[in-house]
Amino acid sequence: MKPRASSHSSRRRVFLLRAAACSAGLAAAVPARAARVDESDEAATALGYRHDASQVDTKKYPQYAVGQRCASCAFWQGASGDEWSGCSMFGRKHIAAGGWCIAWRKP
Repeated sequence: MKPRASSHSSRRRVFLLRAAACSAGLAAAVPARAARVDESDEAATALGYRHDASQVDTKKYPQYAVGQRCASCAFWQGASGDEWSGCSMFGRKHIAAGGWCIAWRKP
């Protein structure tokens, strides 16, 4: 005959399963903060990205015009007022609303 599991081990198993389910639920409820693009990232360097558009080298990037900012670009994925958000050019990394790169396009 197989020995019966004690009620203590059954309660412990149920507790552990419920704790694991709650942990998974909490993790899903709290959104992960996306990584921010570093100006030295390969993609950022290739696109001439700067966190602050006023720091753009206008001799190197003559297409830059005052007033162009990531938050006013067609590729900006954030809402109005977001300081950092996604961009189609940078995958899952976030960029600064006040930034700029050569991919800037009027919406």
